[in-house]
Amino acid sequence: MTDSLQDLRRCTLAIDLGAARTRIYAKRAGLIVDEPSLVAVDIRNGRLVAVGGLAERMAGRTAEYVRVVRPFSGGTVADVDMGTLMLRQLLGDKARRAWLRQSKPRIAAAVPIGAGPQARRILCETLMELGARQVELVHAPLAAAVGSLIPVGQPEGSMIVICGASETQVAVLSFGGIIAGEVLPVGGNAMDDAVLEHLRIHHDLILPHQGLLPLHQVLSESAAEPQASTDVHGKDVSSGLARSLSLETAGVRDAMRDPLAALVSGIGRVLRRCPPDLVVDIADRGIILTGGSAVLPGLDNMLGAATGMPVHITKDPALSTVLGLGMMIESAEAAEPVAAAPEIRPEGAVRAASQELA
Repeated sequence: MTDSLQDLRRCTLAIDLGAARTRIYAKRAGLIVDEPSLVAVDIRNGRLVAVGGLAERMAGRTAEYVRVVRPFSGGTVADVDMGTLMLRQLLGDKARRAWLRQSKPRIAAAVPIGAGPQARRILCETLMELGARQVELVHAPLAAAVGSLIPVGQPEGSMIVICGASETQVAVLSFGGIIAGEVLPVGGNAMDDAVLEHLRIHHDLILPHQGLLPLHQVLSESAAEPQASTDVHGKDVSSGLARSLSLETAGVRDAMRDPLAALVSGIGRVLRRCPPDLVVDIADRGIILTGGSAVLPGLDNMLGAATGMPVHITKDPALSTVLGLGMMIESAEAAEPVAAAPEIRPEGAVRAASQELA
């Protein structure tokens, strides 16, 4: 782990390898990659079929010999070969060649607070396969706090909760460091899986993950105007035929209680390890909720009710970690952010970024 902002300032790229999405920030170019962390591969010959968004659209719709895999899990590398192939494809040859022409290319990467030495080593080796001479690792909660414009260098305590797809990181920050933290094996996927299991057991209906989006929207709307039920469309367990169901939204919220309880329990454990002064600060300032799953409908309200603390969702929760890394590599003063976040380029703007890097 690096504590030197000068080392971070010498980095050219900042990478956040999430279980759901991979994001790459290029110095002086902004966000150049924001794609699903998915790879489709032909298992007969190992040939790469698709990556990113195209691989996501292929999930559940391909022949049995085409497998869609996730090479990353919670900021660590689960499959080195597939992860390297995916990063090469997402970054693109032109941008990668322009980056490699620099004398000492470096990468800054976010790493979970619970990652052990082996996980950190594999992450560094994977990124070095792209041509990096050096990899600087930054704890994800610290990067997310910077990206959320939290004054992490101040003596006041701040709690940040990064709710990702496969796991949630809870950390208390003060004086630019992590006072206490924990990685919880529950995230947005666990909450979605709980809803899918509820539908399968209690309604004999199998719903694809894509089918949850309309349900999410209804739950979000019901926070203001409660809606008793909504229609969902899936496959009947017995007949295998398509079937529609009028689903009570209250049952869906009940299904999410178990993963939510695990999340609240983890927050409590982290708070118990903190000095009383910091707990008072957090109770006054509230919990900062960020991460790609922070926008799950009603999650902030449910967390606030369970903890008795105000919960604030950051402006760009899915991007806070990579933007924080970007601020760090852009300026040595990033630990005390006072300006607006750097410009975010449109998705896939690799070509323009490569011209600026050249």
